[in-house]
Amino acid sequence: MKPSRGLLIIALAAGMCALTTGTASAGWGEPDKSNGGAKTSGSEQNGTLTSLISYTGSTQGGSGKPGNVTPAGNWKPPACWYEPRSAKQFAEYVEGMYTSTINTPGQHSYAKSAVGMFRADYKEKKYKNYNLDKADEGSWWVAIRDEDRWLEPAAQICNEMPFWTVTGVAPNVPNAITPQVLAELAYNRLRLPDTKVDLAPEANTKVNLPTWAWLDESKFKPVEVTAQLNVNGLNLQATTTAEPVSLKLEPGTKDAALHPASGECTFNASGSIGEPFATGRAQETPPCGITYLRSSGNGTYKLQATVTWEISWTGTGSPRATLLPNGTFGNDQAVTVQEIQTINR
Repeated sequence: MKPSRGLLIIALAAGMCALTTGTASAGWGEPDKSNGGAKTSGSEQNGTLTSLISYTGSTQGGSGKPGNVTPAGNWKPPACWYEPRSAKQFAEYVEGMYTSTINTPGQHSYAKSAVGMFRADYKEKKYKNYNLDKADEGSWWVAIRDEDRWLEPAAQICNEMPFWTVTGVAPNVPNAITPQVLAELAYNRLRLPDTKVDLAPEANTKVNLPTWAWLDESKFKPVEVTAQLNVNGLNLQATTTAEPVSLKLEPGTKDAALHPASGECTFNASGSIGEPFATGRAQETPPCGITYLRSSGNGTYKLQATVTWEISWTGTGSPRATLLPNGTFGNDQAVTVQEIQTINR
């Protein structure tokens, strides 16, 4: 039987004389059906330590997959971070991992050796009995890696072994959990509405005939996710909110004119974008739309509609909204463009 991912990383690190417990991957529980949120599980599973952060609101559910928002530029939410554990929680995790590894039939000797070294450091060498006698004085801080990004270079910066920190003292490591880190993690779990635009003409448009495009105001409301961590006396929360600001149209061909010329349609005060087509306005220039200048022949053009969302957060100690990088989410849809047929008499 193969050792778990967490044990493999511990064993490999031990082999390099740099034993590390940046071994834990984020674990995900079933979504809370009542509020659309997802709560993480904090139990030890197969040698990995799971996150204790809970998420509620418009999340992607309990699959653990990233949300459908793409941050602008090169920014990404953290791929790893540090969370606190009580002395009891940490002792149970290490002892459970040790017992599971030692008693697994066919387990590799290097895994048994590595987990034994790891356990010894916290039970009898560097520390004594997991600091259980100091349980009221502080917490163990452990590294957690996003299970979808654990091989990325960004996930490797959380390479500190579990360390003890006295209550009230901020850990001196990058990505130790704070309200802002919670907000950035919540960013990655925003579920945004599909951006399929309404078109008129709907099925087939014509060459040189303005095609009106609009988005229904009922679908495009602010979206938010709240992340919370309550462990061993540390209770932090942050709410990340996304608000739609503009729609960008890309017609799928150079033979088209955009309305407005930039292809960027802004949201109205009502939360809609553009205007629904009305009878008698076929020759008017729409406030948001496209005029195709060439037929799509026997195929279609791939119209891409992308909404830009302004994203901000509030949280513990930060009641005023603080901006995060804008996010985008878009969809493609097929558009058939036909020549207008004329009859010569």
